[in-house]
Amino acid sequence: MSTHAPRPSYAAVLRVPLARRTFSAALTARLSYGTVALAVLLSVTRATGSYAVSGAVLSLFGATTVFLMPLRASLIDRHGARRALLPLSVLHGTLLCALAALTWRPGAPAPAIATAAALAGACAPPLGPTMRAVWSELIGDRDLLRRAYSLDGVAEELLFVSGPALVGALVGVAPPAAAILLGAALNVCGTCVFVTSPALPGPRPAPAGRGRRAVRGLLPPVAVALGVGLALSAVELLVMAFAAERSYDTALVPWVLGALSAGSALGGLVTGAVRWRTGTRVRLWRFAAGLGVVLAPAGLAPGLWTLTGAMALAGAFIAPALTTAYLLADETASEDTRTQAGAWVNTAVNAGSSAGALLAGLLVARLSPGACFLLAGATALAAAAVAAGPLRAARAAPADAPRSA
Repeated sequence: MSTHAPRPSYAAVLRVPLARRTFSAALTARLSYGTVALAVLLSVTRATGSYAVSGAVLSLFGATTVFLMPLRASLIDRHGARRALLPLSVLHGTLLCALAALTWRPGAPAPAIATAAALAGACAPPLGPTMRAVWSELIGDRDLLRRAYSLDGVAEELLFVSGPALVGALVGVAPPAAAILLGAALNVCGTCVFVTSPALPGPRPAPAGRGRRAVRGLLPPVAVALGVGLALSAVELLVMAFAAERSYDTALVPWVLGALSAGSALGGLVTGAVRWRTGTRVRLWRFAAGLGVVLAPAGLAPGLWTLTGAMALAGAFIAPALTTAYLLADETASEDTRTQAGAWVNTAVNAGSSAGALLAGLLVARLSPGACFLLAGATALAAAAVAAGPLRAARAAPADAPRSA
């Protein structure tokens, strides 16, 4: 079911048969993940009157969503997306509706709210990894597949920017719990359309012994995803600390972080458009190293606008590093573990983001922002060093070598 595009461009990606239909449905469902975190935070805070409770509930929701994702992805590989994805989405949406009902008015018991949130996260369908596996089914040309992954990554980043804005508009006219209902509706409706696409692969029983080899081969992309997640979430707090230390108006901080996002989006698009001569593994560690080299001295910036330029440059390595990590996971995985491979990279990014925010909060209280930026850069460089480990294999293989059967 693969196709070869004569013009490897972003337009060519969307001209692939079934691509627009499948991708638009997946994006609709994935928009739910851009709305639900803020919606849960606002609605639980309103229902309980406690920021501590809302933070704990959101942490539970995030933990079950992230750390159980590889398990849910294994269901997709084992039983096929049509049979496994829709039940997960319906159960996820139902539990979100229960959470919305509990938090619609103040006074709900915190244990019931926490249980509903944790169960909803545990059932969240792995839509991103599934869509990336579908791209590999639709597209056989490696150059065009790289553009598809870049387009997917940039679109996902835009979803996480537009999702909170959508929640903000909705809570102006309705209770915050209504935004949870919106997330449930987006997830279930988008998934219903997504699973009707003929592009979705069926079940693939795992041949004996392959899964273990696939997991071992995932170390470089997972390490880079973890390192990027750690560094990125730390930077968001470090920019705030930098502005406070230099007595800048903290209202300017979103503009600095916006430069980081803009640089990431532009870097992702450029990465997909360039015809690379180096192999995927080589590009992976170089992108991670580039991020580390830019972040490490960023805390020495003489002013906030200089830091803004540094953040834009750092961002230019983020989407390329993550896109390349997903590509390498796809190349490494066997046919029967493709969704799981993408899920492990996704889990590493999100786990790194959670841990990075916590660690940065502890370090900022003890170290200067400059020292913390240096540690953030060192984290990315350490991830690059791990990814550079199998360089002999990378040099022996031609650039973007086709996957083995």
